[in-house]
Amino acid sequence: MCRAHLLAMIKVYGLRNCDTCRKAIKDLKARKIVHIFHDFRRDGLDLIKFKKWVELLGYDAFLNKRGTTWRTLEQSERESLISGEGIALISKYPALIKRPVFEFGNTIVIGYKEDQKKALGL
Repeated sequence: MCRAHLLAMIKVYGLRNCDTCRKAIKDLKARKIVHIFHDFRRDGLDLIKFKKWVELLGYDAFLNKRGTTWRTLEQSERESLISGEGIALISKYPALIKRPVFEFGNTIVIGYKEDQKKALGL
């Protein structure tokens, strides 16, 4: 088990219907890693927390430009998101946030590819 897991419980933020989020949760459970899942749609988006994340990693790190929600936006909405002015839009459409977002201690990890798995000790 990763040392970070001993220091703080992992909070996983995402969407319940997201395949990547479900895979991450499944892997955490399989390794008996204590975690809490926060669904952006059901539980909401804490804008203060989101702004702190953005201060740490930059706005673009959190912007999901690969999903259906991004493709359905008007060009003006995309531009507001790219410029960092679209917090209200992200609150309205949480699928615009890359996911899953893992938070443990003061560490934030976005996504679930090999590099992120290593950072999580998986």
